[in-house]
Amino acid sequence: MHSNKDPIVAVSTAAGRGGIGIVRLSCEGKLAPLFLVKLFGRTDIKPRYAHLLPFKDDRGELLDTCIVLYFQAPASYTGEAVIEIQAHGGPVLMQMILRACLKKCRDLGLRLAEAGEFTKRAFLNGRMDLAQAEAVSDLIDAVSESAAHAATRSLTGQFSLCIQHLGGQLNELRAYVEAILDFPEEEIDHLAEGRIFERIAECIRELEDLFSKAQQGKVLKDGVSVALVGSPNVGKSSLLNALAGDDVAIVTEIAGTTRDRIEHWVTIEGVPIKMIDTAGVRETNDVVEAKGIERTMQALTEADVVLHLIDASGDIFDDGKVLETVRSVVKATVPVITVANKIDKLSSVSTTQFEENANKYFISVRTGQGLEALKKALLAVVNMQNSTDGLFMARERHLACLGEARAHLAAAADMRSEFCMIELLAEELRLAGKALGEILGETTADDILGMIFSKFCIGK
Repeated sequence: MHSNKDPIVAVSTAAGRGGIGIVRLSCEGKLAPLFLVKLFGRTDIKPRYAHLLPFKDDRGELLDTCIVLYFQAPASYTGEAVIEIQAHGGPVLMQMILRACLKKCRDLGLRLAEAGEFTKRAFLNGRMDLAQAEAVSDLIDAVSESAAHAATRSLTGQFSLCIQHLGGQLNELRAYVEAILDFPEEEIDHLAEGRIFERIAECIRELEDLFSKAQQGKVLKDGVSVALVGSPNVGKSSLLNALAGDDVAIVTEIAGTTRDRIEHWVTIEGVPIKMIDTAGVRETNDVVEAKGIERTMQALTEADVVLHLIDASGDIFDDGKVLETVRSVVKATVPVITVANKIDKLSSVSTTQFEENANKYFISVRTGQGLEALKKALLAVVNMQNSTDGLFMARERHLACLGEARAHLAAAADMRSEFCMIELLAEELRLAGKALGEILGETTADDILGMIFSKFCIGK
């Protein structure tokens, strides 16, 4: 069983070749001089200065001339002493340096770091709260510029400050309620009942706003999965190519060209969207095409939004069975948007009539007509039609905690007609505050922490 006090080491740069690679080591501050001697034979390495030093393996053979940085505890990423070895970024060389560190410092208890263990140490040592720690991983994994900016806001503590402010209000309110309980004989300001519930209502409004922003932040983190379905040759692959701005899918006049699902990330006004092009839905005796249709059904179960494409010109008959199939497979909460393509083949009169039909979106992939309206519709159904500026990153875990806090505050608000049950009111306020504290890691169980950090990359 590994200890959170063990000295740890790992390659911190991504796999593959690069101009530079970094091996990072973290240990208790008192052990740092011993590690510096073991690794470099030096005791005069000045903290927070770059040193150009030879790095030798355990047999004394030179591996590389490296830049060495030493950060004293607690002024480091982990809050412990941190040593970083910057060498040429070849993967073989990185592994040689890593093995040499482990061999030369075996007697000091050095071991390989687990996934996310450096950031976990930073959390445990108070260098960041849990929401900030999660933002580190989110920043690395960001799939759009907006997602990266949102992760940075979370990393710098903007999300945490919102949680702390709301939690502080709840603590203050709870303290007031408990003062009434503990000192009933004292004349505590009995603006009491009315003011207490006014403040609870204020907290609920603030929490609702925070929940809405967190939902949008989760969309920035995870993206939106959009499945393109319809009969063969209605323009699904062409629409994917138009949104992607590149020929990512093969387009021909031959029905059944798309045999397998094609996934491609696009960004619409800063929102990452995973477009899934699927095989045309129809009855077929072709074994390969049938397998593709089977995968189409699987894509529908995973989608956040479904675009059901039809041919507005009528050249390709849509018998309604495709839409029936779609609605039988997707979750009831998943929006299904019908998109009529090929309006460029229609007369201007017919086109105008179609555009007035609010139940469908009419586009021409060939000319680009209607594409902007379709993009706005996609953003609207996931509540991302407004600017992504100022949003912070959020996860499903955060939404669950915010939802729990909201439920406890709602229960507290319902006690207005039963103010005599003030003990229960205090408890609901306590539980609401506890749920918020879980977001920051104030009351998070060890097994939850293990699950969170296990999803990080090694070396971070």
